[in-house]
Formats: sequence, C-alpha cells, structure tokens
Amino acid sequence: MKCKAAIAREDVAEFGWSEVELDEPRADEILVRIAGVGLCHTDLIARDQFIPVGSPAVLGHEGAGEVVKVGSAVTKVGPGDRVALSFRSCGACRSCADHMPSYCQHFGGLNMSGARPDGSKAVRLDGQPISSNFFGQSSFAEYALAYESNVVRIDDDEVPLELLGPLGCGIQTGAGGVMRSLACPAGSSLLVVGGGSVGLAAVMGGAVQRCGTIIVVEPHAARRDLALELGATHAIDPIGNDVAAAVRDILPDGVDYAFDTTGRPDSFAAVLASLAVRGHFGMVSAQAADTTITLDVNSFILAGHHVQGIIEGDSDPDVFIPELIAHYKAGRFPYDRLVTTYPLADINRAIEDQHAGRCIKAVLIPDHGKGAAHD
Repeated sequence: MKCKAAIAREDVAEFGWSEVELDEPRADEILVRIAGVGLCHTDLIARDQFIPVGSPAVLGHEGAGEVVKVGSAVTKVGPGDRVALSFRSCGACRSCADHMPSYCQHFGGLNMSGARPDGSKAVRLDGQPISSNFFGQSSFAEYALAYESNVVRIDDDEVPLELLGPLGCGIQTGAGGVMRSLACPAGSSLLVVGGGSVGLAAVMGGAVQRCGTIIVVEPHAARRDLALELGATHAIDPIGNDVAAAVRDILPDGVDYAFDTTGRPDSFAAVLASLAVRGHFGMVSAQAADTTITLDVNSFILAGHHVQGIIEGDSDPDVFIPELIAHYKAGRFPYDRLVTTYPLADINRAIEDQHAGRCIKAVLIPDHGKGAAHD
C-alpha cells in the first residue's frame, strides 16, 4: 500500500515528508493504522545515526492505532482491535522467559537494525528499499507493520487511542524505572533528575508507589511546577545550585533511590553525592555524547551503593501497559497532562518545541486521507 511517512535522511537535520510503499503483512506481521505516535529522544539519536539504523529511514517507536490486517500466523489480535505498540522481543531467550523482554538477547537486531531479521526492508521510497522495522514498527507513518511480541491489545476504549503510544516506551520507562526496576517501597525517598516526559512519569510512578519524599531536579520552572502538581514534594533548579547540597538540605542522610533521565556525567556525580548509605541509582538515557561515569571505589564500596542500568523500565508491556492505563483511569497517573499533539507532518516543529521546553511530550497525529494516497 501507499501512505505518507516522515523520512530521516543522512546529514539532514530535519525530517522529510514523502509518500512511501509499505509491504503487505507477512505471515507473522500485523498492519496497524496509526492514530498517534510519540516523539522520543531515541528517535532523534537514530535520525543522527548514533543508533546506526541506516539512512534514509522511517523511524517512530511509540505508535498506537487500529489493526487493519493480520498475517496468517497471527492469533493475538485481529482487524478492528485497538493496540499500543512497544519494543519487539524474541519471546524465546532466557530474559524473555523470565518476563524481562527489554533485555531480550536479540533486542538490537529486532529493534535497531533497520530491517527484518532476514535483512529485508518493509518500506520503499521511490522504488528503493529504505530502513524500516524500527522497534518492530516504524510508526512515523500513517500505517506500520508490527508483530505479536510488540502489540498490546487495549480492550478499554475510554482512553483516547492516539494517547496510548507513549506508554510503549518513554512513559513506561519512567514509571517502570521507579515501580519495577527500583521498586521503591512506600515511605522511601526518591530523587528524579530531569523533568521531561520520562522524568515526570517517574515522579508519577513514585506517587503511585507512595514514596514519602520525591525530589525532582529540572531547570525549566514550568516543569518543576508541574512535577509538584504530579506528586513531587520538592523541586530543585540545577542552574547555579549545588544539587547534592540542596538534596541534603532536604534529607541530611541522602536519598534512598535516584533515577537519572539526562545521561549527563555532571548529573551522575550529583546523584552519587546525594545517595544515602545503601542507596540505589538507576539510569535510563542513551546519549550520543560522552557519558563516562567516574566512581570513587572506596566511597562506593563503603556506602554500599547500587548502580543499575534500566531499559524500558524493566517492563513486560502486555502486563505493565494495562496496569498504567488502570492507574490513569483511577486518576493516579495523569500522563495525558504531559502531552501536546501535532500533525505528523509537523514533526520538525514538534521537535523544536520539545527541545525548547515549549512542550513535554509531543504526540504526532497522522492526517489520514489529506495529501496521502492509499491503495
């Protein structure tokens, strides 16, 4: 079929907007009409080839929509089902068997290779194959091909379909980092560095966990204010302030748990200086710049600190996404307050606004039928 898609090209800072040809679904594939797709930092570092997906490419990995057609081997969903799309996993390795699919031994090949496992590409531009299958979806388009391992059927129709996509990556990363990876217990203290969508999802996750103290570090005043509305008890502006000293003014013994979304070495240092004895430090952000972390081994050992890398909030999407939806419906997880919607064709404006702090989480809405051709 033909549809419109945002195209990432090598050495071009902005996405293009073009008609492409999308393959018919193979036996194991699911054709989804995209209702909305979140804009994530991972898409941008893939556009810039820090993740070597190959260029040109159709990216996008926080899609949601309605199933149009399924291959002959698909039994999990059928035409008309509402689905949120997440990362792809093999379902057979030890991590997948342990319900930890974000650590699938084949994660890189299934999600970041720019092709199917057999090397074929599902999208053509001007008759030539281009990189596709990003996170098993490539959902910066009107339609996408997905798989049973990365579609989550959403039977509840009360949540707007276009808002479900961010649950598949950024929101589940932040919330899952606190609720699953760190598993912060009630009454514990939590430091969240970064007040973007991942960080604010972590704040809401801390509130769901009933953390006693939640401190957010964020330079944008509006985001600090929103964090306080979403459950943070304290907010620190890192500009011109000693973050560790500010944290210890609040909690002299330091924080039990810390969650960094920035990937910045100066943030790592501040977090480590803020941790209580036996404190836990989780980090999630992948960056193109130097992210080397320096540890004072003696201090690290004597304090019994734990440092943990986290992918996708240690989430099993089939379990965790419905859990987040239940919290949302109960008013405990108002992630929609982070969202600003844009037409998918305005992806470059959405990126600019997100970088400038004018929005927190951009969700891109395909404009089906206007300026697009379909077979």
